[in-house]
Amino acid sequence: MSSRLQSPVSAFALAITAAVAALGFLGTEVAAAESGKKGRGTVPVAPAPSTGERAVRIAVEAVGIPYRWGGESPSSGFDCSGLVRWAYGRVGIDLPHSSYALYSEGRRVPEARMEPGDLLFFEGLGHVGLYLGRGRMVHAPQSGRDVEVVRLGNTGYGGRLIGARRVVPA
Repeated sequence: MSSRLQSPVSAFALAITAAVAALGFLGTEVAAAESGKKGRGTVPVAPAPSTGERAVRIAVEAVGIPYRWGGESPSSGFDCSGLVRWAYGRVGIDLPHSSYALYSEGRRVPEARMEPGDLLFFEGLGHVGLYLGRGRMVHAPQSGRDVEVVRLGNTGYGGRLIGARRVVPA
């Protein structure tokens, strides 16, 4: 990759990582644990990121790494299922290195209920990506391109989506 492109790609990857990290730290409120004490309100608590959110954060770190058929590491490059396998492997979940095999993993998720970390499948089952939330996915697209984040609605991917699967408990 040319040094002219590395800086914008690195900045973009950093911005995406920060945005995805914010998803896990939106904060919730919980009632005070002590009973019987007046004047206790609610305390903001940041929920721990889900396994899917952790896998997505890891996958986003790969933005800018070249596509390579059969690849499943940052040093050798990634194909689509290799990226999914690598990201989930880093959070302790072993998945197959095949989009076809991945389609039978976990459980089906309706499009309206997709969450960060859900696997996205497209017509023909030859491609898989990881859902980031807000209509975006991270994926390794094809030869000659790099791992990237795209909006499903702004690409041909949105219209070709045939299913989503959750490989971890909700």
